[in-house]
Amino acid sequence: MTKPLLTTLLAFLVSFAIAQNKEIVKTDKAPVPIAPYSQGVKANGMLYVAGQIGLSPENRKLVEGGVEAETVQIMANIKAIVEAAGAKMEDIVNTTIYMKDMGNFAKVNELYGKYFTDNYPARTTIGVANLPGGANIEMAVIAVLPKVRRK
Repeated sequence: MTKPLLTTLLAFLVSFAIAQNKEIVKTDKAPVPIAPYSQGVKANGMLYVAGQIGLSPENRKLVEGGVEAETVQIMANIKAIVEAAGAKMEDIVNTTIYMKDMGNFAKVNELYGKYFTDNYPARTTIGVANLPGGANIEMAVIAVLPKVRRK
């Protein structure tokens, strides 16, 4: 077997193994997507949660009350998706936050911090010009899935 063929075969097998380990996470405790994306995806021991804005799961409308209310709703949505995947908030290892007004950083930081007790996730906060649905803030997280414990 030639080296390029072996490399192609190896790449195919790795892709196939990754595809076999991919599982979509769905919960009615977080807003159902209206676009072609999933609330969360489990793959190879990790959970990738799609960017969440402050939509209520009940009516899929942006909560009222500005960035503070949106942040609380976002964290509730993230928690619901993380728990639906069999993980906990402390399993989150990375958060990306997108904010329209960086002047709200202190408020968001205070609210965000209430969801973690120690060993905080790595985090990036990015100022943006606009977000879907008129939202003030959006967050996406990555978590490490806990290993299944044997009884």
